[in-house]
Amino acid sequence: MTSIGILGTGRVGTNLAGKLSAAGHHVTLGGRSPQDPTARAAGVASRIAFADQRTTARTTDIVINATPGDSSLDRLADLRTELSGKILVDVSNATRDADDGLPGDLCHPGSSLAEKLQAALPETRVVKTLNTMLFMVMTAPEILATPPTVYVSGDDENAKKSVTGLLGDLGWQPAWIEDLGDISTARATEAMVLVVPHVLRRHGFEPFAVSLAR
Repeated sequence: MTSIGILGTGRVGTNLAGKLSAAGHHVTLGGRSPQDPTARAAGVASRIAFADQRTTARTTDIVINATPGDSSLDRLADLRTELSGKILVDVSNATRDADDGLPGDLCHPGSSLAEKLQAALPETRVVKTLNTMLFMVMTAPEILATPPTVYVSGDDENAKKSVTGLLGDLGWQPAWIEDLGDISTARATEAMVLVVPHVLRRHGFEPFAVSLAR
C-alpha cells in the first residue's frame, strides 16, 4: 500500500482517487482548503481522506498533480518544501482556452508543464503520464475497443518504475505503457492535447486516447 496525495478535486482527481483507493492505497484528496470541495468528491469512497493541498503534499509519499494545468506551475512551486524528495505525477495539460472553453493553445510552447515543474522543483522527481486521454480512460482503459497507449516521461528511472506500478493498479497492461524517456519528451505528449478539442467538437465526450498503432 502506498500513501498517495492527489492535488485537485475535479473529475480527474476524484476519478483517480476512487480507483487508487479501491486498489488498496491510502489516498488523500487535496483541495484549496480543508473545506474545499466536494459534493462530487465526498461520495467517491469513504476511505479517502481530505485535506488542503499543502497538507496533502507534505503527508503523502507520491503526489499526483490533477490541478488545472494553466495554474499548476505557480501552485506547485509554492509547495517546493512539501514536495521535496517526493515523486510528483503530473497528469495535467497547460493550455489556454478557446472561445468555446476547450483547449486552444499551449501555455509552454517549445517546452512543457512537466519540464517547468521539474525545473521549479529540483528536489522532486517529476513523472508525466495519463495526459493524452479523456479522464474516464485513465482509470478504465479497457473500455476502449482498441488497446490504448499511456506515455511515461521522467528523468528518474526508479520514479518511473513506481509510477508504472500505479498505472497497473489503474488497469493499464504492460504492453500499453510506452516509456518515452526523460522529462523533455513530455513536450511531445503535452502537444497531443491540441488534437483533443477537434475530436470533442465532432464526437462529444466519448472516451478516447491518443495512442500508438503497431
